Amino acid sequence: MELIIQILMLFILINCILKLSFWKLWQAAIFSLICAVFIIWACQFAILQSKTQIVDYLKNTKIMQDAAVLITIESAICFAFCFAALREMFGKKTKRWIQPLYWYPSLLIFPVMFYLLTQIIFAMPGTDFTTISYLLAGGVLVGLPALSYLVRYLYPEKELRLEVYFLVSLFVCIIGLITTVNGNVTYAAVEEPVNIKALVLSFILFAGAFLIGFLWNKVKWIFRQKKELKNKNQLK
Repeated sequence: MELIIQILMLFILINCILKLSFWKLWQAAIFSLICAVFIIWACQFAILQSKTQIVDYLKNTKIMQDAAVLITIESAICFAFCFAALREMFGKKTKRWIQPLYWYPSLLIFPVMFYLLTQIIFAMPGTDFTTISYLLAGGVLVGLPALSYLVRYLYPEKELRLEVYFLVSLFVCIIGLITTVNGNVTYAAVEEPVNIKALVLSFILFAGAFLIGFLWNKVKWIFRQKKELKNKNQLK
């Protein structure tokens, strides 16, 4: 299970790098600086952890279910950005409330970096903790902008990077839900007889809503055609 979670963390890191590839280099550098400062600050908490404590955290069902919720929310934000960027590519004007989606890098990258810091500390016993944190912070400060620029250099087409970003976000969402529930069902299904009346009512509501939407679209299309024809006649 720990190996799968590590793979999940790796794809969260890849997803963050892909998102930074849509930013300018100086913007990615500022975010990398924030990550580096976080690593140096988190060192005081990382040195208090132990291997067994980290393993217990990863096996804790309650913590993993909370993590699944956060992963799902972040994946939804990533999906929303993909659709907003796609609309912009087709010439649609970006609305103001959608703008924050472009400036959201990844918040899950911070627990990933904290986990990485603890693992490096465990792997290098006897080394000064402050030195380890500064080395990792320096690597993140240089590595994140460099990798984002490399991705943009290798794949200059924004459409391709957006497609890869969407697929990686989908993979993070799926594997996050699979790994974090730890084999438990949060809400058990309740056995009850089939409610035919409720099913028929749901079908009627769905059919009615579909019919109303279909007719409204037809009426709107007719009015639009008439308006365009009227504008053409006025131009003549």
